[in-house]
Amino acid sequence: MQSFRAIHITYTSLFVCLMVIGANIAIWFPFLTVPIGGASVPLSLQTFFAILAGMILGKRLGAFAMIVYILIGLTGLPVFAGLKGGFYPMISPTGGFIISFVFVAFIVGWILENKSIYSTKNLIAVACIGLVINYTIGVTYMYIAMNEWLELPISYLTAWIGMVPFLIKDGVLTIAASVTMIALQKRISSIPVIQNISR
Repeated sequence: MQSFRAIHITYTSLFVCLMVIGANIAIWFPFLTVPIGGASVPLSLQTFFAILAGMILGKRLGAFAMIVYILIGLTGLPVFAGLKGGFYPMISPTGGFIISFVFVAFIVGWILENKSIYSTKNLIAVACIGLVINYTIGVTYMYIAMNEWLELPISYLTAWIGMVPFLIKDGVLTIAASVTMIALQKRISSIPVIQNISR
């Protein structure tokens, strides 16, 4: 990032706010739950916004926005899921998902910055890559936390099976992120111009 201007602060603040809303939207609107397999899965839009951050802001500013979000949470402000803050959410079994948002935004942004055509197929594929990164880091972290820190032995497969309802929900939202980006392209003359603000 060659220079840090007011527009960088604006875009970063926007996505930090979106991440906070995405983490807690089901608390403010309890009806936003998804019935899957007899269970009610609360709707979370964090993966959705992390992918969009990479798509819209590019790798550097997108990842920076996620880092700022995490740092704000670490200060104790209730910005994580369940209106929680501090270090505990980071060291809890689901802390890996929070960490993964930085990598999701960076890699999604990096891939798109190196593509000259933003087709529907490309956007969906890149969004799905972001989802895979999100869950690979998140589930692996959860598996390690359960076995090593909490001393609750589970297999890696069991850890993945337990996340299937959330994976289905986030899979749908990943497609929604792609559709949102496609819609944005119709209103913005050149997506790379937006991504260039982070370079």
